[in-house]
Amino acid sequence: MSRRITSRRLTTAIAALATVPLVAALAACASPASGGSDASGSDDVVRIGVVGKGDPQWAAFEEAAADEGITIEIVDFGDYAQPNPATTEGELDLNQFQHIVYLADYNVSAGEDLTPIGSTAIYPLGLYSTKYDSVDDIPDGETVAVPNDASNQARGLLVLQSAGLIELKSGGTIFSDLADVDEAKSKVKVTALEASLTPTSLPDVAAAIINNDFVGDAGLSFDDAIAQDDPEDPNALPYVNIFATRAEDKDNETYLKLVEIFQTDPEVQAGLLEASGDTAVAVTTPVADLEESLAKVEADTKAAKG
Repeated sequence: MSRRITSRRLTTAIAALATVPLVAALAACASPASGGSDASGSDDVVRIGVVGKGDPQWAAFEEAAADEGITIEIVDFGDYAQPNPATTEGELDLNQFQHIVYLADYNVSAGEDLTPIGSTAIYPLGLYSTKYDSVDDIPDGETVAVPNDASNQARGLLVLQSAGLIELKSGGTIFSDLADVDEAKSKVKVTALEASLTPTSLPDVAAAIINNDFVGDAGLSFDDAIAQDDPEDPNALPYVNIFATRAEDKDNETYLKLVEIFQTDPEVQAGLLEASGDTAVAVTTPVADLEESLAKVEADTKAAKG
């Protein structure tokens, strides 16, 4: 059952992560943005990039924002690689599709400074199969697919290790990759695919780690997961999903109002739960904690990349 994590719980849990190494979740091209709404409440359209515009929270969000006099346009992308560059280039005002770890990896790799201005939810990452009903049923030597982007690959490998399918040489970190898999001690082989392709790989593999945005593409429901991580584990906090914008816009009052609407509107929150099959855990982490967590993950990411 999903339940809201209070700011106090998150603040305490994030503080507990201070000594834990952190890491890097997550399409038609958008046309140039109109400039976004400013703090004075202009009529400009605020363009927000997402992956999965059809999810019910977005229609509810547009309506709730309109009730507050803010016009938003939800811009849909087919994969995770495009919303951050589009935000950096000013084609979007905000995006909401990723967690802190993914944003940190983008900022470090691209030399950019996108920043979180609000949290939305933590989503469990699941392992799915159309051939086997449980992890125990997967035979030795079978192949399991994981996403090939750094953040989701590491998290997926941690799920596989927790499920007893593989063993990671390092014990498992947010920087784990295929090279970290101890093949001699692992039950299955692991292959990496682009995140949007893991659902279509199911006929060819024993199981696959599938991001929430793509579960429906495989004709699956979230209840079909045969293994998943625990969103309430403190180690999952770097995977809090966020609204992100350019650093110079982080204090934009209209953008902050939109975050408040998302976090508090009952219809938006109901849509969020519906879209996730009631697996999302809504969170309202203080922005200062999000920024602190991002800075820590970025530092660890830079160190890992040498």
